[in-house]
Amino acid sequence: MQSFQNPSERTSVQQMNSELENAHLELLNAHCAVHQLRLHYSAEDLARFGRSEVLRKSAQTATALRDFYAVLESKIAEDDHGPSPCQPGAEHITQAIEWITDYLREQREYYSPVASPLSKESKARMSPYFSATLLDRIRIIELRGARVRVPAFFQKVRELGFEPPAVTHMDSVTFIDIVAFNQRLTERALVHALVHTVQMEILGLQRYVNLWVQGFLKTRTHFTVPLEVHAFALSSKCLRSTVERFSVEDAVLRWVGDGRY
Repeated sequence: MQSFQNPSERTSVQQMNSELENAHLELLNAHCAVHQLRLHYSAEDLARFGRSEVLRKSAQTATALRDFYAVLESKIAEDDHGPSPCQPGAEHITQAIEWITDYLREQREYYSPVASPLSKESKARMSPYFSATLLDRIRIIELRGARVRVPAFFQKVRELGFEPPAVTHMDSVTFIDIVAFNQRLTERALVHALVHTVQMEILGLQRYVNLWVQGFLKTRTHFTVPLEVHAFALSSKCLRSTVERFSVEDAVLRWVGDGRY
């Protein structure tokens, strides 16, 4: 266990926060998996027909995690003596939507000349879930240690009391139909990115960004924006070996129709 007493230990703190974000991603994936269980089975059926040892271990794990994060939550409350962040006005929201839309378009144009089509292997692996038209259109670039550009407007976002997404620590960033991988392509990151492309295609870029900003204002963290939650859930579903073929486009259309974004 490490303790950071020296503020200059930035590398250690960055590593800690990177591990914290990875843990949060795993928790979010677990939450999505449990949500699917709740949608398909009642608590009574799970308790009656589920494997008792798996249920007990799962409950013990969930309880331990709840206790751990409850301690962290209480310590955050003790340390948080600063003023609460202000709620941005309509003009700030409009500006944020414009900033993000311009950033996505600019980066798409920036990476377009050097981006490559998906390999035959990747297309074959993704074909049970995404249309051939989309897979033919998508382009990718593996930055292999380089990082996508951090938007200049992030500083203004912080001044309003929000912490913007750590784009340099993400596995991938979707710029409409071009996906930039901060390291190398992985299946999970590819599926997540392709879901965002489908969302943008169905919603239109402007509405997608609008919904993303509105979700971020409500949840104050990018992991819990509904557009992101659905992408995490669908990527986990696609990567489960027992899942049969299904259409990500249909899944996105259902969420749009139900107003879940």
